[in-house]
Amino acid sequence: MDPTDRRIVQCLLHDPRAPFRRIAEVVGVSEQTAARRYRALVADGVVRVRALPGPGGAAEQTWFVRVQCRPDVTEALADALAAREDTSYVSVTSGGSEIVCRTRTDPARPQGSVLQRLPRTAKVLGFHAHAVLHMHLGPEAKWQAFDEPLTPGELAVLDGAVLRDGRRPAARPAGRRGADALRDADAPLLAELARDGRAGPVELARRTGWSTARVSTRLDEMLHDGALHVAVDLAYARFGFLASAYLWLTVAPGGLNATGEALSRHPGTSFAAAVTGAANLLVTVTCPTMDDLYGYVTGTVGALPAVTRVDVVPVLRRLKQAGTRIHDDRLSPA
Repeated sequence: MDPTDRRIVQCLLHDPRAPFRRIAEVVGVSEQTAARRYRALVADGVVRVRALPGPGGAAEQTWFVRVQCRPDVTEALADALAAREDTSYVSVTSGGSEIVCRTRTDPARPQGSVLQRLPRTAKVLGFHAHAVLHMHLGPEAKWQAFDEPLTPGELAVLDGAVLRDGRRPAARPAGRRGADALRDADAPLLAELARDGRAGPVELARRTGWSTARVSTRLDEMLHDGALHVAVDLAYARFGFLASAYLWLTVAPGGLNATGEALSRHPGTSFAAAVTGAANLLVTVTCPTMDDLYGYVTGTVGALPAVTRVDVVPVLRRLKQAGTRIHDDRLSPA
């Protein structure tokens, strides 16, 4: 990826639905070039923007499952897990003898869930299921590990934070209702946004059969209420980030929230959440090299006083990421 592509991706990581005119201004190219470069990145399986139901729905529970199996059956089992609709992340770890899977369950409909089926699977030697208690999803909890990050001035331009007269617009309070703010009638709009999280009102109206005004109004409501989470999925290896790992941390209960918040704000962290089990904090990290991962563990994690133990589980191969299948280090098309 050349510097222009990297800067476009940084803009998307900061604001996945930022208009191309603002991205172009920050990157220093024309609006047409920014749009063309973005479409090329999507077509090449390098980046994908999706809008999915946000956290906060009461019905479903998120789990991370560590599945132990024989190395000769790992690939087949991991592929079967990745093919399921109720999984969003599937990785082969621990030299090929373990699979880490993120899944969700509905307490009202437990039949057929991953947690129910795994004990019946002959290929499985054992598994540990960790329920997610709290995700650290603040505005600074984003993976942003590029060498030359955007400057505060560039971020202000991207946000449209300066009006023509030099004033800053009043901040709109963030919604807190979460996924429970969704309605059954939103299904067509949600389906299209899951395919393309950057689709505009006109395009969404054409695809759903709704009016443009209805799309604009409902989209604004869902984003404001936190019912939608717009995520940027990257093929990290294409940018030279080759060392990914799950960190299972044992943290003193009194320091659990502060530790999770601190690690979630690190540029190399892609996910941080409090979970059930002896290892009560899960962090996923993606670094350029194993040396950088070592620095993250010894320097960043090692400096946090509440951490008493760290289990570093390197990712050998990722089959599914944020609901997107991965083949040959490329995100599969929607």
